[in-house]
Amino acid sequence: MAQEQFKISPDLEKERNKCTFKTLELTQLLDGGAEKYNERKSREDFFLSDPELKSKVPLEYLSHKEKYEEAVRKACLLFRKVIQLQNEGKGGMDNFREVLGGQLGSAILPDGNPITLHYVMFIPTLMGQGTIEQQAEWIQKAWNCDIIGTYAQTELGHGTFIRGLETVAKYDPKTEEFVLHSPTLTAYKWWPGGLGHSANYAVVVAQLYTQGKCHGIHPFVVQLRDEETHEPLPGIKIGEIGCKLGMNSTNNGYLGFDNVRIPRNYMLMKNSQVLPDGTYVKSPSSKLTYGTMIFVRVVLVQDAATYLKKASIIATRYSAIRHQSQIKPDQPEPQILDYVTQQYKLFPNIASCFAFQYAATWLWDTYNNITEELETGQLDNLPELHATACVLKAVSTADAAQGVEMLRLACGGHGYMTASNLPSTYGLVTAMCTYEGENTVLLLQTARFLVKMWQNKTNVYKLPTMKYLATALNRATPFEKSVEWVIAALQKTAAGKIDLANRHLNERVAKGQSYEDAWNNTSIELVSAAEVHGRTIIVEQFYNTVQGYKSRVSKELGTVLEQLLQLYAVNAALRCTGDFLRFTEVLGKDITVLQTWLEELLSQIRPNAVGLVDSFDMRDEILSSALGCYDGNVYERLFNEAQKSPLNAEPVNKSYNLYLKPFIKAQL
Repeated sequence: MAQEQFKISPDLEKERNKCTFKTLELTQLLDGGAEKYNERKSREDFFLSDPELKSKVPLEYLSHKEKYEEAVRKACLLFRKVIQLQNEGKGGMDNFREVLGGQLGSAILPDGNPITLHYVMFIPTLMGQGTIEQQAEWIQKAWNCDIIGTYAQTELGHGTFIRGLETVAKYDPKTEEFVLHSPTLTAYKWWPGGLGHSANYAVVVAQLYTQGKCHGIHPFVVQLRDEETHEPLPGIKIGEIGCKLGMNSTNNGYLGFDNVRIPRNYMLMKNSQVLPDGTYVKSPSSKLTYGTMIFVRVVLVQDAATYLKKASIIATRYSAIRHQSQIKPDQPEPQILDYVTQQYKLFPNIASCFAFQYAATWLWDTYNNITEELETGQLDNLPELHATACVLKAVSTADAAQGVEMLRLACGGHGYMTASNLPSTYGLVTAMCTYEGENTVLLLQTARFLVKMWQNKTNVYKLPTMKYLATALNRATPFEKSVEWVIAALQKTAAGKIDLANRHLNERVAKGQSYEDAWNNTSIELVSAAEVHGRTIIVEQFYNTVQGYKSRVSKELGTVLEQLLQLYAVNAALRCTGDFLRFTEVLGKDITVLQTWLEELLSQIRPNAVGLVDSFDMRDEILSSALGCYDGNVYERLFNEAQKSPLNAEPVNKSYNLYLKPFIKAQL
């Protein structure tokens, strides 16, 4: 969106003058310190000041084909600039996370990046699943973009249930090759980003057959297109899957194989191997195959926070600008930010931004620590990491999608316009609920681990996210107005729901149901138990983070962070009202106290609402929203955006003379 110079709106000036803390202090805290803050600002200037990374025509007025072509142009330039930073010694994970994620990435490529999976899944899979020799062969090519890869796992007929994948890779010891084949239409790979027309290689997940036996899914490097002409290779059936709710520049594709042969060493063999004679050497743990998916789920928790921040800035600034109706009939129309119902839509979502960011930071650190353990052969903590990544991805993306939609509705009709950037943001965040594991399936995977731990609590004390299960059910939780009580009540509720689901599971088995049928028939309870477990982790990590900040931040900022923590906690408690009444000692009168507490917090946060979202420090180019610009000139920007419509390029559209005029005249 072209940025015009307007004076700052008096409404926003007034809100910023109310702020009780220094926004720069909070911004730098969220960035991880002054040095990280300066690096981010420099990185944003480096990318966003480049005129070649701007589109000349708003994307909504381009055809599907034109959107993709524009995205490829930008993506190539974007990653050329990333490589430039790397060569200047200014590289690092932060560069990639920002240009691939919801901050810079969605500003430059608002409808998706067709090369994202090359960096997010193709390269990490080579690193995590390839032998030293395979890494030496492939990673340098991939890193220098001599080849462009994607990750082809999901099929037309199977998604999250990867054991059900149909693509086969049969080993032929005579030629020391694997033969990849799609035996049915439902075996076609479906959804991988960049697969349609961008990638020329892929990591393909297929059922491995050797010596007449199936050994389950394994990853293979497969060349899809000629490196010079980009034409599909023989036996490769490839294309794009078509338009979607959002992310229409991502170039999601389909891929079928007609007896395609690849060399034996194109199977990634860090964990499992196939020897030249066809002998299969088993991996020390089947869970090692899931490393790439865990990595992406960890990153998605941060992305959920970023998209929710973006929507929170837009809706909060707009709520400060918009005046509507009257609270008192003899007074002017107030800012809609003064309505408590509006505050209830906005402020819990602002608090959720903090909660998800802190949970994401903790999860990222945990992931890196356990990855280091895996390199030494220590696998003990991998199942807990898998269960935690599953549940935090599910809870954060579901809440972010619900939150973005609530924030869109908080902007009334203007929030429906693409110029608000809320529809596009919703399209991006709601997609996260299904990719890299559909949320309900992920909750069931977490539930399976919770039940296993519940049935044998011997080792639960060693597991940071699970140790509460040992004592929570028998711990008294008399009500008190504190975050500590909310955490204890959530833990007891989660333990109670796990215990009840486990008992019902066992009862069904005792009545003659198979364990699988009993599991399916108990699955509503199991999903609910896992969700509460996830919310428990998020509140606890928010609490731990704020406690850790108390000695590091100003008194004023400490007070605001405590208010946000309390708001997130009490809102989580009110979402679990029915469960608290079932599983804790809470009474009806205590729920009234919780409701009053929430309303008090809304009032306390009200003076700092705009200051809080200003602290997220997203440039106008990143927000790309007529409603959310820093200067608050909403109506001028909406009108200017309307002028960009091709229909406004001429006063009379040709359809008038072709259709409307004959129709009107015929009625006379």
